[in-house]
Amino acid sequence: MKTGMAFAPGHITGFFQICDDSDEPLRKGSRGAGVSVEKGVTTAVEIAQSKTPSMQIRINGHLTTSALVSERVVASFLGLVSDKPYKINVKHEIKLPIGCGFGISGSGALSLALALNEGFELGLSRVEAAQIAHVAEVVCKTGLGSVIAETYGGIEIRVKAGGPGIGEVQTLPLNEDYVVFSLPFGPLSTAKFLTCEEDRQRINELGGELTDTLLRQPSISNLLIFSRQFAEHIQLLTNRVKDVILEAEEAGVICSTAIFGENVFSIISKDQIQETHAILKRHLSKRQELMIMEIDTQGARVIDG
Repeated sequence: MKTGMAFAPGHITGFFQICDDSDEPLRKGSRGAGVSVEKGVTTAVEIAQSKTPSMQIRINGHLTTSALVSERVVASFLGLVSDKPYKINVKHEIKLPIGCGFGISGSGALSLALALNEGFELGLSRVEAAQIAHVAEVVCKTGLGSVIAETYGGIEIRVKAGGPGIGEVQTLPLNEDYVVFSLPFGPLSTAKFLTCEEDRQRINELGGELTDTLLRQPSISNLLIFSRQFAEHIQLLTNRVKDVILEAEEAGVICSTAIFGENVFSIISKDQIQETHAILKRHLSKRQELMIMEIDTQGARVIDG
């Protein structure tokens, strides 16, 4: 039996522009900006030759039959190896709420691609393995820019659309100790926004312009300000998200909402933690978790067994 293990960080998108006119999934993607966080998805794979092919996917220990993106990634790797049948076990360990704008679908696909590359001993580069994850995301309509952002980590501006090796990313330098605050209320559908023509039009009315402006005036505060402008423009802010954002604003803390999730977030210096925590804590319910996370600056990587 062969094994592989890899980690990919979660990622919060602040704003973006849909760029999916190409007929090639690898050249489809988005321009925009966001931040990768220390929590994400760790994926382990077990691969063995078998008389009959089989695949099992577990998410946090539970067997699932609806992991379409992961199934697509596995199928792509099987197409790269010999015709021999394999038994493949995939174990995703997810440390973030699913569907709340943390790019979990991309993290799962990316960590799985890196783990399968190790397990099959294919020798693909990190970028080549990540391209397989990006294509799976695009084809399944679960994301456009998460994979390339999570591949490199940090606070990024996606300058040119496309998967890793095709798209281009610039990373904002971190001169201070920053953390990401997150208060997730619940999930929103990514597929709805990527397929509804009215939503797509609103996204592209502003997403590209904000990306260009941030490239000219790169800063964390601008990223947050533009993120909030974008969320308001595409009518993403729910009432409870608005309440938190407005209260934080009165205290001088800029917040926005993750794309796509009902999830208030901010990037703050560590000396603002106590004040920000006090504001967001007042809006917690018993089912919620207030998250304070370091920024992941390494990007997706293989974990040595």
